[in-house]
Amino acid sequence: MKFAHFLVALVVLALASSIATAGDPSPLQDFCVAINDPKAAGLNTPRYTGNKVGSNVTLLNVDQIAGLNTLGISLARIDYAPNGGLNPPHTHPRGTEILVVVEGTLYVGFVTSNPDNRFINKVLYPGDVFVQNPGTITIANAVFGSDPPISLDVLAKAFMLDSKIVSYLQKQFGGNNK
Repeated sequence: MKFAHFLVALVVLALASSIATAGDPSPLQDFCVAINDPKAAGLNTPRYTGNKVGSNVTLLNVDQIAGLNTLGISLARIDYAPNGGLNPPHTHPRGTEILVVVEGTLYVGFVTSNPDNRFINKVLYPGDVFVQNPGTITIANAVFGSDPPISLDVLAKAFMLDSKIVSYLQKQFGGNNK
């Protein structure tokens, strides 16, 4: 009887695991044809920056530049208004950001919810089950409670809030912006 239960459990697990497999598509390919017209890529044209945040993001990926196919790369041109344009706080899941300033000065800040760069280190033994904890980033804590604090003016403009509200939020999350 125990063997029958074991066999049924084994069959169920085998079926479930065959259904639940997932992954990224294979990056292998035979040909990668780059763009025929460099001007069609979109990085050569300045964009309108008269909006509320004073910036305009032109995203480029494999749809615009076929040569990026399978490289895991996306590009963006960000045009900023001359006085006070900003790119609101954002994240890049599974990505990296590289900035190149062509003209002017750009002030950049990086906020982390893991300032100690902690990692999980565990020894596994046969029969152990270990699932790495991906962690949690509480955006409000990271943005309004950062130390040193993010500029009141930057947060007010990025979230389109009155500076008094931003100051209140910073106090709620432990920030000390004055």
